[in-house]
Amino acid sequence: MMPDVNDEVWALRPDFAALSVVVRNGRNAPGTGGDVTFDRAIHRPEWAEGHFEAWREAYRAFGARPQRTPCSAEALWRRMARDGAIASVNAVVDLYNEVSLRYAVPVGGEDLSAYAGTPRLVRAAGNEPFHTIRDGVPTVETADPGEVIWCDDGGVTCRRWNWRQTSRTRLEPETTEMWFILERLAPLPMEALLEAGATLVAGLRHLAPGAEIATAVLKRSARDTGCST
Repeated sequence: MMPDVNDEVWALRPDFAALSVVVRNGRNAPGTGGDVTFDRAIHRPEWAEGHFEAWREAYRAFGARPQRTPCSAEALWRRMARDGAIASVNAVVDLYNEVSLRYAVPVGGEDLSAYAGTPRLVRAAGNEPFHTIRDGVPTVETADPGEVIWCDDGGVTCRRWNWRQTSRTRLEPETTEMWFILERLAPLPMEALLEAGATLVAGLRHLAPGAEIATAVLKRSARDTGCST
């Protein structure tokens, strides 16, 4: 399963790179029922502010307002600064939130079995449906024209690049088929992206030692790919 990045997205941010992680026969578990304080030794890495500013620039380039809708990694750090903890969701979401905080990198986790076709990163036409929950009620929105979105044949899976995930593909405690995407812009070092991925994979193997895990690097330069199982 190889995600596709549209040429219009590469044109917008040639420095974009991502690590795709596909998990088969994985395992999840319910959350703690409270907040997750994470390790107080987690400090913002030296590239964090530069990385967040790069995402702000990318969001402004397609018409979003990053002050109101920041990239997912910056949003997590804002919540940690405000509350000192992040609400526990489930074991896998808690794991990738910690990876996101530790490396200041956006991390998305999806139920692969809920996908219709291949994940694609594109600029929206403006009519793509986005299934979400608003005030506890299922709601269908549409993406803004030109907005960068992850999507499949069923519609938007994540709005504003990595800002908000659809309820349709979210990870549940019973999910066993999973897809993760870790996303990078300069100045975050490629080595840090790969290290973040290795940390995520180690945590996933701890939850499910028998899981089949494959990784792939998405880059504009020759669409380089490296895989492991």
